[in-house]
Amino acid sequence: MNMDEKNNHHKKMLKEFKIKFIVSLILTVPILIFSPTIQSWIGYELKFIGYEYVLFVLASIVYFYGGMPFFKGMVDEFREKSPGMMTLITVAISVAYVYSSAVIFGLEGRFFFWELVTLIDIMLLGHWIEMRSVIGASRALEELVKIMPTEAHRKINGEIEDISVEELNVDDIVLVKPGEKIPTDGTVIEGETSVNESMITGESKPVHKAKGDEVIGGAINGEGSLTVRVEKTGEDTYLNQVVQMVSEAQESESKSQDIANKAALLLTIISISVGILTFFIWVFINSDISFAIERTATVMVITCPHALGLAIPLVIARSTALAAQSGLLIRERKAFEKARDLEAVVFDKTGTLTLGEFGVTDIIEMKNYNKDEILQFAATLENNSEHPIATGIVKSAKEKDIDQKKVKEFESIPGKGVKGIIDQKEFMVVSPNYVKENNLEFDEAKISKFKEEAKTIVFLLQGKDVIGALALADIIREESKDAIKRLKKMGLKCMMLTGDNKYVASWVADELGLDDYIAEVLPDEKADEIKKVKKNYKIAMVGDGVNDAPALVTADVGIAIGAGTDVAIESADIILVKNDPRNVADILELSKSTYSKMKQNLIWATGYNAIAIPLAVGILYPLGFILPPAIGAIIMSLSTVIVAINARLLKGV
Repeated sequence: MNMDEKNNHHKKMLKEFKIKFIVSLILTVPILIFSPTIQSWIGYELKFIGYEYVLFVLASIVYFYGGMPFFKGMVDEFREKSPGMMTLITVAISVAYVYSSAVIFGLEGRFFFWELVTLIDIMLLGHWIEMRSVIGASRALEELVKIMPTEAHRKINGEIEDISVEELNVDDIVLVKPGEKIPTDGTVIEGETSVNESMITGESKPVHKAKGDEVIGGAINGEGSLTVRVEKTGEDTYLNQVVQMVSEAQESESKSQDIANKAALLLTIISISVGILTFFIWVFINSDISFAIERTATVMVITCPHALGLAIPLVIARSTALAAQSGLLIRERKAFEKARDLEAVVFDKTGTLTLGEFGVTDIIEMKNYNKDEILQFAATLENNSEHPIATGIVKSAKEKDIDQKKVKEFESIPGKGVKGIIDQKEFMVVSPNYVKENNLEFDEAKISKFKEEAKTIVFLLQGKDVIGALALADIIREESKDAIKRLKKMGLKCMMLTGDNKYVASWVADELGLDDYIAEVLPDEKADEIKKVKKNYKIAMVGDGVNDAPALVTADVGIAIGAGTDVAIESADIILVKNDPRNVADILELSKSTYSKMKQNLIWATGYNAIAIPLAVGILYPLGFILPPAIGAIIMSLSTVIVAINARLLKGV
């Protein structure tokens, strides 16, 4: 059953329980009015010839019409060889109905039709509330589905035609106007804008998009028009993959669910056993069969494992949908549950803790120029170069809002550097080899530290004078520092696994305050290193899902970070859409809070029986207190409502 079919099934059941409850409640009113027990309580008498047959007919309608969902449920439970809640309810109301009917037609005793119909009313009301809760838990997922637009503006031969999104094909060209939703996943081929992806990836800030950037179907375009080439359609789009993945995760079994299922089966066995025992004990004590049946029905109703059956699924549905809305995709439920017990997190370095691209980390002053001036002259020269070091210098200058000057007579010196005239003076950015070959003097002590950290050093010259130097390295993400602080605050060891040399690894580890690092590891050796760490800790491995695939599989929990629209990463248990290490802390916190909700629900769903069962059996009978079947049903339904509300109280990241 797919998600749409499942939701339609739940909505159909919701409507069925609602209608049956209203009809049964209306029929219950005359049954209460004509019941001798109710008349004696209130102090009036309303009897006529054949009134008991009227009660029988009305109660029969309520029993067969209102009780039908429970009969069907019992049949399904027996087909699955797993008798449970529906079986208990059916047995309880059937015993009450058959005995009362027998009394009407001559058996010695008293009938209790009013107890029977009020019991059915309350059970229908409880199931109606339950269905509302189940549908509510899936509502976040439905909201994801609603994000997708229905129409697109397709460009053909310069003309625009409005078509259904379902008609789009890969490589079609579509126009996205300001304020519209992007119709499907694609690549920008023209235009520039900012896009709101918050409902899809959890990214709170608008994301800048220009030519060559990927866009996600369902995201909201900002102020500019975009021309987009369609890359994915239908089930292949990011949003549809997310919906499918979340739906599968919600349905997947978890360890906690296994425990709940076993507890529910045990409770069913206890209920039937205690119910039968209760019947014979009370028959033996006072020979009142009708009283014994009433106690038996109360036991079976109050011990229904209804709340227990909902305790875990409602929390699973809620947590998985909330996570998806924040760009945290859970592929494997059991791994997600394991995350609460982790003792260490091992990060890949490049592209995970760092940006995976060169940037200026330090600027060293040598003669008469300050740091901003050194970066300005270097960026002005390097702006004409395609080298990764040049790109890093230019980007660092832009990030600091340092404007470039005009350069004349620019010249690239292969293998050595670049030079040009700025403000009528000759400047050069050169490699350490150039400085060494030309015996240029500078204070080596100022750069020795950066050499030890294995950073890339380039020098800025004015004429033959070394006026400054720039140290470059793979830039550490600002988010990484916050992520490590949060994880360490949670009591986890934070480690790094990298193929870089030990000097670079040591620098990154020191900057972030990591507990340990493993350097100079080849991609095919990462899994072996993870096995070694696993001997001492329960660990999560965080990587990009490609080079780190063996390590992700080997770890207790594999987390792929920065997956973007590629949600089909088979090696990962959890996929983090954004390239933000803080999401690792988010998913671990969500795992802990989800487990806490599961535990609370399990404790409540089973714990209330410790008090309810003795009351249902009639332990306080000598003191004059009897728990009626209808009140037992209210207590059971109340426990279900509490479990449902508690699941809804789970908050997202």
